[in-house]
Amino acid sequence: MRYYKHLYLSEGLKKKKEKVIRKLENNKVQIEVYLITVPEQGENQLEILNSALFLQPSFPKKEYFVAGIAKGYEEALELVEEMTKEVYNETKGADIRSYILRKEQED
Repeated sequence: MRYYKHLYLSEGLKKKKEKVIRKLENNKVQIEVYLITVPEQGENQLEILNSALFLQPSFPKKEYFVAGIAKGYEEALELVEEMTKEVYNETKGADIRSYILRKEQED
């Protein structure tokens, strides 16, 4: 997994960022953790995936670009709303995917 330089985190995970990422990298179960990813292809702007999916043997093994991490699905939705507001305020548009990919390349 690759993580966005300006990773969005829900309020409950801001202090636990390193611990949560370490557990993700070591395939530890974190049922309440949801990842907001930027799809490489397709029409979707973002995808919300439960971290437990990555532990399934049949789940596709590919490089995911994680833009946000949230504790619980509701917080993941709130995080997507926050991301959308930021993108709109900066660009007056709603192309979240392009905005995140551009910001990743800038710094």
